[in-house]
Amino acid sequence: MRFTSSATPREGVREQFFSLGEVPGVLWTPQEAEGPRPLVLFGHGGGQHKTTARVREVGMRLVREAGYAAVCADVPGHGDRPVDPANDDLARADQRRVAAGAELAPLVAAFQATVARRTVPEWRSVLDAVRQLPYVGERPVGYWGVSLGCGLGVPFVAAEPRVRPAVVGLGGGAVNTAEAGRVSVPVRFLLRWDDERVPRGDSLALFDAFGSADKSLHARPGTHSTPPDAPERDGDVRFLTRHLGAAA
Repeated sequence: MRFTSSATPREGVREQFFSLGEVPGVLWTPQEAEGPRPLVLFGHGGGQHKTTARVREVGMRLVREAGYAAVCADVPGHGDRPVDPANDDLARADQRRVAAGAELAPLVAAFQATVARRTVPEWRSVLDAVRQLPYVGERPVGYWGVSLGCGLGVPFVAAEPRVRPAVVGLGGGAVNTAEAGRVSVPVRFLLRWDDERVPRGDSLALFDAFGSADKSLHARPGTHSTPPDAPERDGDVRFLTRHLGAAA
């Protein structure tokens, strides 16, 4: 793990950009952090990147309000990573299928499953590296990710025993539904009632498939891109801090 910028303080938060092999990421910790603390790994949305506004907002709040660490890495083909030729070809082929009348949702879910096969081991390596830092350490881990962050996050949480709670949503698909049965940690699932990209039935099926005894569904009006309101943002933070505990 190599830091590519000096630690920059922002409103009491230390921001450090890093690279782990070919994976660029950002780590947020309290400015004067010492000793271990809970960590939340974030998965950004499609076409976004590690410092996109919603990720930064929730991550910064967890650091400022709870004393946590937060980390996000660019997904292949996003942010500071080069275009992935195979994924790019697949995306263009899917666009042609949709133009010819194919349903969008199954193609999106299949594309995300392809990306997940590479992303899940990358994120596990990011956890390994970040938790070796003395001001992060080996405390409980949480996950947050919607849209693409859900499509990649469900198999990640299913494969990663260090994750204790997960906030996911705006996703569905048969592949993730199968993976969701392996998830047993507390889950907070977000849904947009009029989502034009993910059929409501697919999202409800994914929620039903989670093997977690502690899971809750949070639906609100709007389309896939409708931004979260204050109660939803506050709920995400409360859920993660309730299950990860105090930093000290």
